[in-house]
Amino acid sequence: MVIRIQKRTRKYLGARRWGAGNIKNARGAGDRGGTGKGGRKHKWTSIVKYAPERIRSKGFANKNPSLVLKETDIYSISNLANASEDAKPTVELKGYKVLSDGMLDKPVVVKAAAFSKAAQEKIKKAGGEAIKV
Repeated sequence: MVIRIQKRTRKYLGARRWGAGNIKNARGAGDRGGTGKGGRKHKWTSIVKYAPERIRSKGFANKNPSLVLKETDIYSISNLANASEDAKPTVELKGYKVLSDGMLDKPVVVKAAAFSKAAQEKIKKAGGEAIKV
């Protein structure tokens, strides 16, 4: 038996299709061998190693992203205030906007990122303070 010194791929260098016969035979998605619609990943390992930031990147990054605040209401703040035994408890809510649903029973110092106008009025009527953080 003859021993091949060169690799078999050497035989196909410069050919349009490696072993597919006529170019017509390798036109459809069935030629891709289980890789689906994506085809072959050309030099994928070098992309993973040298340019991982290109993986799953799409479009542009927003340089000024808008801050999305979580919401809470005066009802939940009054529950927190009633649970504490202080005369004028302090409630800190970073990243929250306080809405006006509910009533306050005692004065509370509320520190939050934002307040609705009606929530500020209700807190001040109860004798508390609304401080923006």
